[in-house]
Amino acid sequence: MANKLVIVESPTKIKTISKILGKSYKVTSSMGHLIDLPKSSLGVDVDHDFEPKMIVVRSKQKILSQLKKEAATKKEIYFATDPDREGEAIGWNLAQHLGEGKDIYRVTFQEITKDAVLRAFEKPRKFNENLINAQMARRILDRIVGYKISPLLWKKVGSRLSAGRVQSVALRLVVEREKDIRNFIPKEYWQIAVDLQKQGVDGLLTAQLERINGEKFELKTQAESQAIVDELKAGSYVVSGMTERQRQRKPLAPFITSTMQQEAFTKLGFNADRTMRVAQQLYEGVDIGNGETVGLITYMRTDSVNIAQEALGKLRIFIDKEYGAEYLPEQPNVYRSKKSAQEAHEAIRPTDVLLKPADVEAFLERDQFRLYELIWRRFVSSQMPPAIYKNRRLEISAGRFQFAATGSIIVFEGFLRASQDKVDDEAPIDLSQYDKGDSLSLVEVKPSQHFTKPPPRYSDASLVKALEEDGIGRPSTYASIIQTLVNRNYVLRDKGYFRATDLGIQVCDLLIAYFEKIMDIKFTASMEEDLDKVEDGALEYVKLLKEFYESFKKELMFAHDNMERTQTFVEQKCTECGRPMVVKWGRRGKFLSCSGFPKCKFAKPITTGVVCPQEGCGGELVQRSSRGGRFFYGCTKYPQCTYTSNSLPDPK
Repeated sequence: MANKLVIVESPTKIKTISKILGKSYKVTSSMGHLIDLPKSSLGVDVDHDFEPKMIVVRSKQKILSQLKKEAATKKEIYFATDPDREGEAIGWNLAQHLGEGKDIYRVTFQEITKDAVLRAFEKPRKFNENLINAQMARRILDRIVGYKISPLLWKKVGSRLSAGRVQSVALRLVVEREKDIRNFIPKEYWQIAVDLQKQGVDGLLTAQLERINGEKFELKTQAESQAIVDELKAGSYVVSGMTERQRQRKPLAPFITSTMQQEAFTKLGFNADRTMRVAQQLYEGVDIGNGETVGLITYMRTDSVNIAQEALGKLRIFIDKEYGAEYLPEQPNVYRSKKSAQEAHEAIRPTDVLLKPADVEAFLERDQFRLYELIWRRFVSSQMPPAIYKNRRLEISAGRFQFAATGSIIVFEGFLRASQDKVDDEAPIDLSQYDKGDSLSLVEVKPSQHFTKPPPRYSDASLVKALEEDGIGRPSTYASIIQTLVNRNYVLRDKGYFRATDLGIQVCDLLIAYFEKIMDIKFTASMEEDLDKVEDGALEYVKLLKEFYESFKKELMFAHDNMERTQTFVEQKCTECGRPMVVKWGRRGKFLSCSGFPKCKFAKPITTGVVCPQEGCGGELVQRSSRGGRFFYGCTKYPQCTYTSNSLPDPK
């Protein structure tokens, strides 16, 4: 009979870990947070060292009762919650309700495999107070900002709005990019290329005009371009120079949370939330046949590129056998984590490199397989040698004009053998048949018109990269930050890219005007560094909170006294009371509401003016947004009419 209790966060881990530990352990789940700050109030005593008021989550009281019943008959309790700050805090808070008179142990493992789990239970430890304090400090900071500023937004802008210590800075990045795009004025410019032919060589050589009279140039109009085109048609072309060199393309480090999210978006089209959801499934365990459930990847919330020595040794043996000795560097490749990375963590990698993607494909859902293959290939290729290219550059002269053509071929594929990445953006071009002094005949001059482009909108990948580079948030927060911006209607997903809504811009501008520090990117990054100091034991978390709250309180009081209610009136009257109508935001986007609300509750959608194409409907189309933040057009007569479209049809 089991005499030891093991508590994990997710119920999907129970079966796998139970099988590993055997009958003397009873494994059960807390289903995430059981003890937390209350939702209905601030839950933090800001006047008495920021003492948190932790309560049992109402919806999980039955789970706690069951855990208490299980713990009553056990002498030893092992808390195997996730191996990060949040997991440490979840386990610690739960221990206060279950641990009296018991032997309490904390165990962590980076992967859910037999060896890793058994090793963790052989050397259990005490709870790490610094980790708990760092998580509590973060939780209290976020709670103070959210619960103090959000009611202001409800009062001055509209309901269902929120502000957040990290979320609002992320919104600022998107909004500032949106403003850059809106204010961008494209400028015309022209480029000129020539197609050339060498006698005896099949195919054409395309070269770009780089200099005129040895100087760089700018062609701003078609007239300027045409004058040069006319002159080039009469020119004679010769290869005036040739340079050749080898270059290396080095493999990338194994994935951390941010790089996995970026690559999954770029190669698989996954948003950050989808990536983390699938990664969680791979980490917690998948049945790979014969009733065996095993975690396929290590813990997916990490900012460390470390690889366990055992896993590294196994990988090097695999590379040698699978690809050959020439694909195995003499010494392992070494990668450096960011200064703030938790070195006890590992990079995201397969738990067993011998489980090749093809071996487990039959047991995985499509998303699981695609992400696992991405992780597996990045891990393997990270310990292989660089790819080697031979680059050749031709310089071509035609009187006062200088052209250039470049070509590149792979000499040794190196890590590309495993990663299967494309060879940069350049298709292999072999220029070995051309040499200095070759005469070339002109086939065609090709002028082309271009316009400068605005900076691109953020995607999941580029926003996560920006957050990471600016030191905003941590691996466990990126996906939730983005999802909050979408849920609050601050941003919409437009073909995979984030477009700030008018509401998002309005809220952002208000917050910048009244909460300068909260919205300052450098201040937010420095706060993350301070939280790391708390984790390292170099800073007391109460001191951190006091210093923050002192300046925040002043900004909050000023905002309460000076922030004016923002309403956008339209030239329409309420059909029920005659008051002016105003623009408001709700769960489905913008709508018109009576300015006399709540006395008058009349409201109606803002339509596009385009009649619904559904035969016999008679409604009009309005812009809506889905739960995932993607916008579409639906009928005002929903749910009677269910017509939807991703684009606005032509008006009839």
